[in-house]
Amino acid sequence: MIRARIRPSLGVLVVAAVLGGAGCEASRVPPPDQPVFVGSSGSSTPSVAPSVGASPTVASSSAAASPPSTGVPSPTAAGARVPGATPIGTRAPVVNHGPRTGNKVALTFDADMTDGMLASLRAGRVKSYANLRILDLLERDQVPATFFLTGKWVQRYPDVTRRIAGNPRFELANHTYGHAAFTGDCYDLPSQPVGELRGDVAKTFEVIKPYGGRQTRYFRFPGLCHDAAALDALAPLGVTVVDGDVVSGDPFAKAWKPLVRAVLDHVRPGSVVIMHVTEANAAMTDEALPHILAGLRERGLTPAPLSEVLAGA
Repeated sequence: MIRARIRPSLGVLVVAAVLGGAGCEASRVPPPDQPVFVGSSGSSTPSVAPSVGASPTVASSSAAASPPSTGVPSPTAAGARVPGATPIGTRAPVVNHGPRTGNKVALTFDADMTDGMLASLRAGRVKSYANLRILDLLERDQVPATFFLTGKWVQRYPDVTRRIAGNPRFELANHTYGHAAFTGDCYDLPSQPVGELRGDVAKTFEVIKPYGGRQTRYFRFPGLCHDAAALDALAPLGVTVVDGDVVSGDPFAKAWKPLVRAVLDHVRPGSVVIMHVTEANAAMTDEALPHILAGLRERGLTPAPLSEVLAGA
């Protein structure tokens, strides 16, 4: 049953201070019966399910380096509906998971980047916020995944972004430009006024767009923190907000086994699993991932692109 949903309910909470700057990644798990979509007016109305769009050609490195505009990008490409695109002018719908039928689950990886994290890189306090071992494993085992990219991460790691976009099994999604919060109570994240949300998200789509690949109109709030005002601010962009129902707890984890348990104890058909590709802030993810993949196989669950998992929701 579809019911109104404005903000994630408090569940398992992961809070991690970003090294070298004010910021954290805080994730909330909705209860098991949490509705899938919220209608454009907050009423119990179904939303149109996204379909898998075409895979544009990967842009050249010179195109990827071109300055982004802050205009509102179109939710269609080459006449094909982009996954996650919703009617422009309506409140952004929110999704936690796909249908609880079949055997597909979505593995999603957030690529956070704040000014504090950039400062840590410049000062040499950390080596990298791009975990290439995760990409190596996903590519080797031909595992589909969806990456929620911040604009500043893309600009810091253009070659890694190009690698992600060049894999036909990977989808690209939006995680704001600088991983700031747009509500007043989002843990220790740096904050921006909600009036700047539309421009921030539009700018990030423009930063990602030149890389091509499987572009989407999916968007994830930092910390999963959003309210009615934030959802309304996204109305001109035609996006679907993706939270998730399985939180790995990988930010600043000290061991990999708890991450495996956190995922496998809660994953179900249609689940959207939240992990991170930010190596210095999520150092155990690549160690946990092979065991998570093995556990999914044992449960008869198959990773699929987010657009496929949400199809029919």
